[in-house]
Amino acid sequence: MVAVSLVGVLTGGGLSGTAAATEAGARDGVDVTSAQAPKGTQAKQLEVAAKRVLHGMSLEEKVGQLFVTWVNGKTAEQADPKNQADFGVDTAAEAVRRYHLGGVIYFNNDSRDNFDDPGQVARLSNGLQAAALGSGARIPLQIGTDQEGGTVTRMGAPATEFPNSMAVAAGRDVSAGTQVGAVLGRELRAVGINQDYAPDADVNSNPANPVIGVRSFSGQPGLAGEFVSAEVHGYQEGPASKAVSATAKHFPGHGDAATDSHTGLPRIDRSEEQWRAIDLPPFLAAIAAGVDSIMSAHIQFPSLDPSGEPATLSKPIITGKLRGELGYDGVVITDSLEMQGVRELHRDAEIPVLALKAGVDQLLMPANLRLAIDSVLDAAKAGDLPMQRIDQSVLRVLKLKLKRGILTAPFTDPAQVGRSVGTPEHLAIARRIADRSITAIANDAGVLPLKQKPATTLVTGWGVAGTQTLAERLSAHGTKATALQTGQTPSDEVIAQAAVAAKNTDLVVVLTNNLGGFPRQNKLLQALMDTGNPVIAVAAQIPYDAGYDNPVPTWLATYGYFTPSLEALAKVVLGKKKPSGKLPVDVPAGADVHNVRYPFGHGLTW
Repeated sequence: MVAVSLVGVLTGGGLSGTAAATEAGARDGVDVTSAQAPKGTQAKQLEVAAKRVLHGMSLEEKVGQLFVTWVNGKTAEQADPKNQADFGVDTAAEAVRRYHLGGVIYFNNDSRDNFDDPGQVARLSNGLQAAALGSGARIPLQIGTDQEGGTVTRMGAPATEFPNSMAVAAGRDVSAGTQVGAVLGRELRAVGINQDYAPDADVNSNPANPVIGVRSFSGQPGLAGEFVSAEVHGYQEGPASKAVSATAKHFPGHGDAATDSHTGLPRIDRSEEQWRAIDLPPFLAAIAAGVDSIMSAHIQFPSLDPSGEPATLSKPIITGKLRGELGYDGVVITDSLEMQGVRELHRDAEIPVLALKAGVDQLLMPANLRLAIDSVLDAAKAGDLPMQRIDQSVLRVLKLKLKRGILTAPFTDPAQVGRSVGTPEHLAIARRIADRSITAIANDAGVLPLKQKPATTLVTGWGVAGTQTLAERLSAHGTKATALQTGQTPSDEVIAQAAVAAKNTDLVVVLTNNLGGFPRQNKLLQALMDTGNPVIAVAAQIPYDAGYDNPVPTWLATYGYFTPSLEALAKVVLGKKKPSGKLPVDVPAGADVHNVRYPFGHGLTW
């Protein structure tokens, strides 16, 4: 097995050095990408080096570099029947070798789970990199995941968990965005992950957006752009061996969608002028910050391309706007090609070729990898997809891998993971950011601050984990708290049980999630208020809940339900911290988006 030596390719020596030597270099912190060279010089060096690598690749190896897919299993050599079903091989390592893959993506869900603990992930990454170096292409992998923070977190505790992006922006400290990117980047790179599909650069201008919401920093393009830029810098600054590639998503902007592109094809009916004013600024900020990669959206945007093609397959959007007008020459990757949004109008065999013709470089998670690769190979051999177009994308991928030290130092040291992942310093940063985020939206009855600490507290409403975690954190701060989870659609019987429990407690904290979509939560709120005991309602995900007509006069927003946010909430409720967050979005009066009840920037304190 061989690893790519940047020195070798720059001097015409081709590929040299052993995988063991490369791993040793990574452990010693060797940075061979000349990061201190002037940017123009470094760019030329990367171009020369990448072209030399490209020159020695076969068509099959080039096409493999354009694909990023999931793998099944928690070790590279673990036989998993899902790998046979998905790829026709037994192990993840065999899939990497057979298809000359450019990258893999890790998940932590029931069907695709690659995470146990950080040390295990590091060993998995090393095993897959060894497989890549043992393939015909001999080119290390981009290993990516979706680690946005909050709701979209793949590597959880003991790794550092951050609040959702909207919570980070509620604190109004732009440097916090840089800290989030730096911590997440260092922890991911420590386990061998060198690409994060973050930050979300969408402007959540539609309160009913079913898929973005608190993943967005803000409903205002200026604030969103500031935090996107800061987070990109956090991910990508520093030595190549410790930084990761950031990915701004989802171009040209998913924030006004009313449909989830996982299940349908959203249509955005903004004018081009509105797009430039609202959706574009955060992507411009990401490009100005030097973002390595941009992810396309599976959305129709008729003012940018009247053909009805989703943006992922749209040459006017990808080549015309992103490449031509905006001058972006980094890697463009699709959103998952398993999603219905991109499959609504075309067969799976057509999609990869159409995406490459549109100007995309990497194809993420095709539903049928073999079919997708064969379709690109067939199109290339038939002349339908020019070799120049393929080479252009492979060159961008190789330059990214060189820039981030992936070709020169692909391995990590599992024994050193604990020095970077979930450290006390990183956990303290997450706590400080969460403490700044809690937003007091309404306090009309003057319930807060509490006149005295409650002896007993009931935590009820939405979320098994959220209610239990909050009860634990409140108890840790001096009140005897119990959890009674009622869900998003509480039955009359469950509401009655919660009301009985509320009558026998000093304070009630009720978590809500999407009152507009699940209005039975309002019945719960009324029943709790009818007890006469003080009630604090908490928008535990989207802050828009506070804008709906409801009987509770006291509202806080956490923008998420992960532990740092709930710990910060407990401190605000019990008076250990004052709320200091400011709304990053307008909160309308219920579904009437033209009537703002709580404006952008609103936030009470005492």
